[in-house]
Parts: sequence; C-alpha cells; structure tokens
Amino acid sequence: MLKTERKGEWLFIHIPSKWNGMTIEEIFHTVLYASKKQIHLFKMGKKVMLNDRYENWKTTVQTKDLIKIKLFNDDATAIQPTYMDLPILYEDDFLLVVNKPAYIDTHPNAPEDHSSLLNGVVFHVLMNGEERQVKHIHRLDKNTSGCILFAKHELIGNILDQMLRERKIKRTYVAMAHGFFSAKFGTINKPIGRDRHHGTRRRISVNGQNATTHYKVLQQLKKDNLSLITCSLDTGRTHQIRVHLSSINHPLAGDTLYGGKAVFPRQALHAVKIQFTHPITEEKIECYAPFLDDPAIFPSIDIYSI
Repeated sequence: MLKTERKGEWLFIHIPSKWNGMTIEEIFHTVLYASKKQIHLFKMGKKVMLNDRYENWKTTVQTKDLIKIKLFNDDATAIQPTYMDLPILYEDDFLLVVNKPAYIDTHPNAPEDHSSLLNGVVFHVLMNGEERQVKHIHRLDKNTSGCILFAKHELIGNILDQMLRERKIKRTYVAMAHGFFSAKFGTINKPIGRDRHHGTRRRISVNGQNATTHYKVLQQLKKDNLSLITCSLDTGRTHQIRVHLSSINHPLAGDTLYGGKAVFPRQALHAVKIQFTHPITEEKIECYAPFLDDPAIFPSIDIYSI
C-alpha cells in the first residue's frame, strides 16, 4: 500500500521500493498513465516537486524520496451542476462511487441536458468546495440502477480507465430474467454489434465485438416464472447483459426492447457491487449498492452475501 497524504493542493507520495530507479517522467507515463499533454502541463505549471525541489524529469527517484504533485487545484468544468439527492457509496479526495437511481442518464447527451447523474455529481463535488473535471469511468443504461465510479481528477481518470481496460475493476449485477435456467452457472460468449435496423438496439453479430458474460442463478421464482441471477462481465459492451440473456431465451423482465415482458416499469438490472484497488493508496475498495426501487422490483436478499 502506498504511503500518501494530502496537504492543501498538494498530494505527497512516499516513493515505494517498486519505483526505485524510475525517472519522474517514467512514473507519470507508466504508473499514472499521464498523456504527453498532461505531462507538459504538469511541467510548465511547476506542479511536481521531488524532495521540495523542482527537478529535471529525467531525475531518478529512490525509495523513501518524497514526490509532490499539485493535484487539488480548482479546475473549471463545462458540466452544468444540478442539485440531486445522491446516494454516495464511497468518496475520498480522488474518486467517488454513486448508487445511480433508475430513469436517469449517466452523462448529458446534449449541451442543454442538465439532468444526468454527472450533473448531480458535479454539483455534489462543488458543494464540498471542490471545482473539478469529474469523469465517469463507466456507464449504466438510463433504466439500469447501481454502482457507478467517478474520478475527480483527469490523472485519476487515466489510471482508472487503464484499470478498466485491464479488467481490474470488477462489477457484479443482479438481474431478474424470464424462465428457468438449465444450469446454476453459465457463460455466454457471443460477439455484439449494432442493429442496423434499430438505432438503439444491439444484436449478436459475427462481425461484432467480443463479449463474455458469466451468470449464476440465486433463486427461482416459480410463481412468476422468473430467475434471480447475478452477472459479471469480462467485457463492457453496450447492452451486453440484456443482449446476451435475450440470446439464450431468458430476456430481462421488464426489458421490452429485447423481448422481455412489461412485468416491471424498467429492465430488472442493478449493478449491486463494484470492487477495485484504489489507484493512489492501493487499498482494496468494495462497494455495495442497496436497491432503490419503490415499489420494489427485486426480492429481499442480502446483497452483502453476493
């Protein structure tokens, strides 16, 4: 675990042994995943110090050196802040996890759209006295609820984006699907592409992107002919769970776009858990998102046992 501390606008990182012999520039390139433009701005803005001195970025660091990064200065955003009563699951100086309600977009779809979850998160951060370039690391469909991860700084967003690409951010969903599954566990490996005949739909396509979904059956609701399942993804394609479950004749309950019956006002899909290693402190973070629907869609279950 990295030893870090915040002092005003500065982040202090005590150099660990695994960084020994790296240059300052290498740390920003290979550990923090900073772009060339970002590195240029850090250099020109004199936002990085090594042991209280502005060193050449080719300088190598040694264990127990202290690198200081001016990370917490105000950074104006183009996103309109909008008040929302947000269920915050985790927050620190670097990131936050929100339990997204259903019927709200993850981000604005047009400049005049001020009603997305991102607008609400920007407002929340601003009310905490921070003006930040907040970024969503992944997204959920408008009618899907649950955990969404946001970065408070562009540099943190870079690291989290890379972690997502490397499948180091694990997300678990709970879903209600029509019918009963033939096995308690299963994996769906089918490529997903756009449906040329429908603007918002996706479909199984041999020319689509690779997609893998794992599922586990938790309960069978025999009276309603529904199965309560969990899903985890190796990939993050648009509508992936919805398309995959529909392709094996178990569409999500309420998901009329993909063949589900309108037994609920929305598709019965909830991102119940997110797990990742903190990009700065290297602590293990695990967040659980309680169900928000009223009236309830999902049966009463212990989400912390998932």
